[in-house]
Amino acid sequence: MNLMPAEWEPHEATWLSWPKDPETFPGDVLPKVEDIYAQMISALSAGENVHVLVDDEKQEERIRKMLDEAGARKNVLLHRIKTVDVWMRDYGPIFVRDAGKLKITKWTFNAWGGKYEELMKDDQVVSHIAPMLGMEVLKPGMILEGGSIDVNGKGTLLTTEQCLLNPNRNHHLGKGQIEGQLKEYLGASNIIWLKEGIAGDDTDGHVDDIARFVGPKTVLCAVEEHKTDENYALLRHNFDMLGKAHDQDGEPLEVKPLPMPGPVRSDYGRLPASYANFYIGNSVVLLPVFKHANDEKAIALLEEHFKGRKVVPIYCEPLVWGLGAIHCVTQQQPR
Repeated sequence: MNLMPAEWEPHEATWLSWPKDPETFPGDVLPKVEDIYAQMISALSAGENVHVLVDDEKQEERIRKMLDEAGARKNVLLHRIKTVDVWMRDYGPIFVRDAGKLKITKWTFNAWGGKYEELMKDDQVVSHIAPMLGMEVLKPGMILEGGSIDVNGKGTLLTTEQCLLNPNRNHHLGKGQIEGQLKEYLGASNIIWLKEGIAGDDTDGHVDDIARFVGPKTVLCAVEEHKTDENYALLRHNFDMLGKAHDQDGEPLEVKPLPMPGPVRSDYGRLPASYANFYIGNSVVLLPVFKHANDEKAIALLEEHFKGRKVVPIYCEPLVWGLGAIHCVTQQQPR
């Protein structure tokens, strides 16, 4: 049976696509995002391989020099595979294990409900990665982004109704049919449906900004402490729903509150800033921080749950200008 491993299980590698889109990261934002990438790759490469997609030889030479200066000299592999944008979590390969054998699930990517026509070209990225790995590719034929799901590696999957039941994704499929696909291809025998995602999120409520498994029975759920904030009620509702939920064995979950960093804004409005968009590597946990008073609380909470890994806080306001953060741009390949 196909089963998607939990993110904290051992990785062979992490996959990324180098940032370059001036519409996503305008003006002086792009160089700051490149620096964030150098920090991420340097931290991750100490414990696993890091695959980075680049456009061409010229870009590869410049990036290699930048990574060398950042100390990321080992375990970093650059591949000339063109992408439009950076959101590897959503259009990249989602790996599953079947009787010890790794497979790739290739879901359809339609740029979050057809919002960005140019970005739909990234639906082809998996077709370039898969031959390099020599793995069987499963094609469910359903629209799904990796950021819309989170799993405990035992059969329980978190998602939101706002995203997966949105008519801009799979209008021809009912809830039961979608659950059937998640069970068949990801091993999701138990699906927990939360309601809405956070303000400023153009993905229609990706779960990786609101609730994340940090253990088979433990979930960190984002909560907003200020009642006047537009995220307060919707996050409280999701937190209460998780408190009543159970795992694949019928056991209750341990749900812990993860604070929010307050409103983070760009010239275009509120950004989807959340500490829940962390990424669990082999030796590190990369945590987006925002120079907010709650940064330290988020760091301490992750340190409590990942004692064998170093929590690496990375200032991510420039990255979240693109409407995503660390988890959105990474994709794990299990060992």
